[in-house]
Amino acid sequence: MKKRALLLIVLLGVAHLSPVRCEEEDDPEENEELEEDSDDEEDDDTEVKDENGVLVLTDGNFDTFMEGKDTVLVEFYAPWCGHCKQFAPEYEKIAQALKENDPPIPVAKVDATEAKTVSGRFDVSGYPTIKIFKNGEPVDYDGARTQDAIVAQVKEVSQPDWKPPPEATLVLTEKNFDEVVNDADIILVEFYAPWCGHCKRLAPEYEKAAQDLSQRTPPIPLAKVDATTENELATRFEVTGYPTLKIFRKGKVFDYNGPRERFGIVDHMSEQAGPPSKQVQAVKQVQELIKDGDDAVIVGLFSSEEDKDFELFQEACNSLREDFTFRHSFTAEVAKLLKSSPGNVVIVQPEKFRSKFEPASHQLKLEASTQVSEIQDFFKQHVVPLVGHRKPSNDAKRYTKRPLVVVYYGVDFSFDYRKATQFWRSKVLEVANDFPEYTFAIADEEDYADELKSLGLSESGEEVNVAILADGGKKFAMEPEELDSDVLRDFVTAFKKGKLKAIVKSQPTPKNNKGPVKVVVGNTFDQIVMDTQKDVLIEFYAPWCGHCKKLEPEYVALAKKYKSEKNLVIAKMDATANDVPHDSYQVSGFPTIYLAPSNNKQKPIKFEGGQRTVDDFSKFLEQHATKLTRTKEEL
Repeated sequence: MKKRALLLIVLLGVAHLSPVRCEEEDDPEENEELEEDSDDEEDDDTEVKDENGVLVLTDGNFDTFMEGKDTVLVEFYAPWCGHCKQFAPEYEKIAQALKENDPPIPVAKVDATEAKTVSGRFDVSGYPTIKIFKNGEPVDYDGARTQDAIVAQVKEVSQPDWKPPPEATLVLTEKNFDEVVNDADIILVEFYAPWCGHCKRLAPEYEKAAQDLSQRTPPIPLAKVDATTENELATRFEVTGYPTLKIFRKGKVFDYNGPRERFGIVDHMSEQAGPPSKQVQAVKQVQELIKDGDDAVIVGLFSSEEDKDFELFQEACNSLREDFTFRHSFTAEVAKLLKSSPGNVVIVQPEKFRSKFEPASHQLKLEASTQVSEIQDFFKQHVVPLVGHRKPSNDAKRYTKRPLVVVYYGVDFSFDYRKATQFWRSKVLEVANDFPEYTFAIADEEDYADELKSLGLSESGEEVNVAILADGGKKFAMEPEELDSDVLRDFVTAFKKGKLKAIVKSQPTPKNNKGPVKVVVGNTFDQIVMDTQKDVLIEFYAPWCGHCKKLEPEYVALAKKYKSEKNLVIAKMDATANDVPHDSYQVSGFPTIYLAPSNNKQKPIKFEGGQRTVDDFSKFLEQHATKLTRTKEEL
């Protein structure tokens, strides 16, 4: 009896479970339909959810939610962001505090990694980004991430009579440009295009920097020019891409080479506002620079700050302040140390770069007739020693002149390795002295591992390797051989006589190159891109680059649009598999796009600021191409 009862219970249990198993055997299509319906419900992002008092906004509900609301606090965050996670509890307290306000003020958050449309619209580039929306318009919040600070700011913005503060960035046009710029001791001017994505990203950083610098004593003004409407100003200052930033000092223009974010701009412009040369009073200061420095010591010697020569020296230093380190002195002791006198500019190389082939110093006597350009030429002529140390940090400032003879080995000037470093350098000095028309340098092989690889010397087996970097991006490698002065001299002599063959990394020349976008390889670059009969738009890409893949259909469409233009070539080149044999075409990221105009191949025009669409490329070509035969209306 007990066994029957137990069996009945088991059967009842099985009967109870069987419908669950049967659901798995239902029609798959019906299940799929149900799952889709379920997904649809889950994916309905028009509903505004509440998470611990904070409203969740998405691409789907953001605009609808904002309609008719006076003030809303919004945090743009990333789920993986540590700062966002740390801020979350504080943000929930803020939501509770503003909920109790009269009237309540909504507090919301947006997952910027999911709501990419909204985040892109408001130029969210870091996390967390906090914005206060006033009648749908964003107001950046830059204060402390605390409840008291944020609540106070939100309540201030929510007041009926609140208005956003006026822009600190000055707006310049052709009418007021010269008056403003000529009167300013220093001013930074941005030339922008309203449609330019880079300009849009820079705008809030630039405005914040303008606000910060307006509080400085004395203030440093920042200004902007819409280069698409102020065409004459853009042409006058050779604006070819957006944004272009330039520094003006009493109307004289200098390139801006500083950062493009708020604090970087502030620091850079504060530095630029100071004098280009620093005063030295003690002999010891100069001695330390000579003993331990890595760069030439440039010192102007003057009788006082009222000395006219001092004013001339400062003017000469201004445009080169980012490339050189300048000092000046009014003391007789410093002049005596440098074996000079007031009215002279002295250039001394650090001790480690001295040699028997060079004078201990170079001096320029400043006369009433001396021009600023003469002083600057003096700096450039003598700042590099006969054989200097080429490094990534000084490459672009000291070693751009070609031909450049580079000797690669384990360069180390620390105490333990200085003797070995100078042993090889002394051999190079003997040859460099015989070829004053060339620049010679030593370089650490680890610093230039990629360059050695491109030269085919990364596995040469030699302790020392040699290459010549020539004009037009051409490269020549010395056959691996134990280095001595005679071997190096023979190599340089062979180069001088044109007996060396340049190294060009290149894919095979395409057998069929009849597509709308022409394929360029290292060996065909000169033939296609440097053809002076044609304008060439060239894209440098990487096969693995997502942006390049996204660009491809637009680029092909562009080529098809201009297929009837016989003197315009739309081309591309895999920059990871081919050398770009001309220095003018610098590739620092992918994709990089240049127009090589028919009349100036050595000065290509970089495509910057546009959205990489057919329309944006067309505008670029219509502005810069020299050989277009059809009008804009026809295109």
